[in-house]
Amino acid sequence: MSIKKVMQWARLLVLLAIALLSGCASTPETPSVAAARPRLPLVNYALSLQGAPYRYGKETPKEGFDCSGFVRHVYRRQGVTLPRTVKAMALALPPVPKQAMVSGDLVFFNTSGRPFSHVGIYVNNDKFIHAPSQRTGHVLVSSLKSEYWQKRFMGVRRP
Repeated sequence: MSIKKVMQWARLLVLLAIALLSGCASTPETPSVAAARPRLPLVNYALSLQGAPYRYGKETPKEGFDCSGFVRHVYRRQGVTLPRTVKAMALALPPVPKQAMVSGDLVFFNTSGRPFSHVGIYVNNDKFIHAPSQRTGHVLVSSLKSEYWQKRFMGVRRP
């Protein structure tokens, strides 16, 4: 195994340890008013990208997006830098109970038999926007209530 791979695994293990240890508080944290407020500019910008092409490994409106590239691009426009992969995002961000989800939170799914293999941005009313796949071909809004997404839902994280 190369030194680069060892360093990547070490970094991943540190992030996982931090995520696991930070979840051990005996009193759940109450979200601040700012955290619970809808993130309208962010969500509105994400919605403006509906129809942008799906392109694996890309993260610009011109080239297209994969799911994590889409989320990363939208947040970067708001001054927030996120990790590039879905799994790294899930490990780096704090979990949020589904019932506390607000516009702009990230929703994670298992779409390939691997935990945290897909991500989208929660809009509201059980809707989220994402770049689903080459098959669908473009950024679109989907419902968390659909049987497909319900079966694959893994959790919510808040940048």
